[in-house]
Order: sequence, then structure tokens, then C-alpha cells
Amino acid sequence: MPPSEASPQIRVEPLTLTAADGYALAARRYRSPTPPRAHIVVGSATAVPQGFYKRFAEHAARRGFDVLTLDYRGIGASAPSTLKGFRMNYLDWGRLDLAAGVQAMRQEGMPLYIVGHSYGGHALGLLPRHDWVDGAYTFATGAGWHGWMPLREQVRVLLLWRVIGPVWTRLAGYLPWSRLGMGEDLPLDVYRQWRQWCRFPRYFFDDPQMSAVTERFDEVRFPIVAANALDDAWAPPASRDAFMAGYRNTSVRTVTIDPQGMGLGPIGHMGYFRPQAQALWNEALDWFETQPSLAADH
Repeated sequence: MPPSEASPQIRVEPLTLTAADGYALAARRYRSPTPPRAHIVVGSATAVPQGFYKRFAEHAARRGFDVLTLDYRGIGASAPSTLKGFRMNYLDWGRLDLAAGVQAMRQEGMPLYIVGHSYGGHALGLLPRHDWVDGAYTFATGAGWHGWMPLREQVRVLLLWRVIGPVWTRLAGYLPWSRLGMGEDLPLDVYRQWRQWCRFPRYFFDDPQMSAVTERFDEVRFPIVAANALDDAWAPPASRDAFMAGYRNTSVRTVTIDPQGMGLGPIGHMGYFRPQAQALWNEALDWFETQPSLAADH
């Protein structure tokens, strides 16, 4: 159960992680004021810095979880002084950066879970060691194809991919995403790959050039819960279902959130980690507590 407001203070430790290719990543560890029952790594959404997940991380720490957040390369405190000329692969955020977070939080005998937001749910299948993860709970993970979106959002997204994005990236050398109020600016390679995969109804699962990568999703065996809000224009439930079908060899339970019915106010694509969504956080943490890896050892 959630603790009272009189709970002891949590400790927040800034960390520098080193990815397998040597890239330095800014991270924070939120330590539970009591001996932790499990560890959580937060997989951020595209263009979202780790500070966005601070309230969730603090809440989970008060419930007895040690939580790690991190900035992917090119984002937040892990970005270079300029994104112009900065080269990377969009997949690096999962197979290198989130993987570094998982490795840092892995402890023998301690359950390890991932909370993924949007891209964070894509990254689960990209991890090099799926056997280190005991379960994942995702919010707003979807296939990214405009056809799953409401008509108005379809128009906006197609305008971005076909008009605004090409012009801005040609002028700046990266995508000035912050001008749209959508998060931080994006490296050029992230923009190009994201645009490419969003052409397909099942995202990179439908891209013939990605078959070697997507085959690794068959190795995921840990259970997943995928929660998406009805008012999430970028990743509505149909988009979620199209992407999550790629996790073919594990249990995926889908949760469709009715924000109005739950009295949460608007959720959209970003509201899952705002204060009004605390009920959703508790559902995720409650689920972790029911998993055999946690229930058996603690």
C-alpha cells in the first residue's frame, strides 16, 4: 500500500553510467528509505529528459523500490554541446543506454523491473540481456503509424514527417523538436529512423531491413503489462496492440485506461507521469508486487 506522507526522506544520487561503447550517460538513483524490495529502471520516451519521471521515481521509492532514471545519449544531461553533426543509432537508446541502466541496477537475488514510457516499451526487446529483467510495465507504447491516430493527429504527424521535419533538419542539422513543445531537440539520425519506421502499421516489425533486430524480440520471456489511454492520440490502444504483437513469446496483458471514467483528467501521450496519474503508478507497482520474483523472495 502507498505510504503515509510521514514516510522517511528518500535519497537521490546522481550517477554517471558508461554504456558498452564507452558513452557516458547521466543518471539518478532514487533510494528507498527502507531496505528495497526490488529495483526499477525507467525507460524514457523519445526526447524526454529523466527529470520528467522524478515524481514517479520518488513515489516508487517511498513504496520500497530503488529506482534508476537516465538520459539517453543526445538528450538532457547526456547530450553533447551541439546536436549538429552528432551521429548515433536510434536503437542505441535501448541496446546500449537502457542496457547500461539495467546492468547498473542488477543485483543477484533482487527482482528487477522496467517501467517504459513510449519508446521505453520498444526498448525492452532491444536489451542484450533479457534474462536480467523480471517484468515490465509500459505506458503509451505504440507503433507510431499515423493510421492508428485520430484524423486531426494524422494531419499534424504527416505535416511533421513530410514538410516541417525535412526543412528543419536540413537547416539545423538536427530536429528542433523543442519548438513544437514536444520535448528536447532530437539528433538527426533519431529523426530519420523514427520517420522511416512510422511509415509502417507495425513500426519496425514491418521494415524488411530490421528483421535481424526484431527477431531478438522473440527472446523476451518476462511478462509485460501495456497500458494506454483512450485519449492518447499518438499511441491509442489499437497502436499498442499492433506493436505489442511483436513480443510473441511472452505474456502481454493490455490495459486500456479511460481517463474520464477514472477521474484522472486528460492523459494524452505525456500525462501518465504527471501528478494526477498517481493511481496509474500504483497499479504498476501493485502488479510488480504480485510477481513471483518479488512475492517469493520478499
